[in-house]
Amino acid sequence: MNKYKTVPFHKLFVKFAAVFLVFFSIFKIVLQIIKTGSFSQMAADYFGPETFTKFIMQIVIGSIAYGLLMAGYYKLFKK
Repeated sequence: MNKYKTVPFHKLFVKFAAVFLVFFSIFKIVLQIIKTGSFSQMAADYFGPETFTKFIMQIVIGSIAYGLLMAGYYKLFKK
């Protein structure tokens, strides 16, 4: 039997969302550093006064969506 079937849905959701949040954040930051060629430009693009909220919202919404999809998959479809 799948070990994820016995774990509550909300715990699976938090695990998947948290891991995605960390890795997606690092991935976006590293990609932006490579794209712009400098750390200071990445900081201005993502952590500036008018862009910080957009950066955080993208990551949070992506993490919630990924967490829900993966937790649902493991609870409902994974054998």
